[in-house]
Amino acid sequence: MQDVEVIEDAVAAAAALDPVRARLLGELVVPASAAGLATRVGIARQKVNYHLKALEAHGLVELSEERRHGGITERVLQASAASYVVSPAAVSASAADPDATADHLSAGYLVALAGRLVREVGALVRRAGASGRRLPTFTIDTQIGFRSAADRAAFADDLTAAVLDLAARHHHDDGRPYRLVIAAHPLVEEDA
Repeated sequence: MQDVEVIEDAVAAAAALDPVRARLLGELVVPASAAGLATRVGIARQKVNYHLKALEAHGLVELSEERRHGGITERVLQASAASYVVSPAAVSASAADPDATADHLSAGYLVALAGRLVREVGALVRRAGASGRRLPTFTIDTQIGFRSAADRAAFADDLTAAVLDLAARHHHDDGRPYRLVIAAHPLVEEDA
């Protein structure tokens, strides 16, 4: 089971977003049969089976094991991932294109970059998984408090200079290209 799966297909996204199917996916972090799931979620086994077949058709659940009970075979399924993210590509092929946004300081540009990141990393994860390799990535995530807009601007200038210096020192034209995205946004205030 993957940690996170990026859903690229619109029909698969619709299947995963259906409330009943989303609940079943959540339950299938622990493998279960249709009968076992039906008991846990309080839905008729036949209805659970119907939804499981749709999820399995889109690769969102997979066979974990088969158990034989007399002449009956019980299929035990599990979710293909612990969680799912829907790629903007599931909405449209040109969804969240950062090149379509001229204002690189706008929230729209940041969202478009995040969408591209989901699309690209999702595709790379699928390719790496198919070849049995790990995807070489690294991530930095931190919080910082700015007292003023001037402090934020000074930080942005210093960070830009540092990144440009690092890129100049470590870039090789014949090396494997990587995309570096650095973003900053105010934290979402949680409801108290």
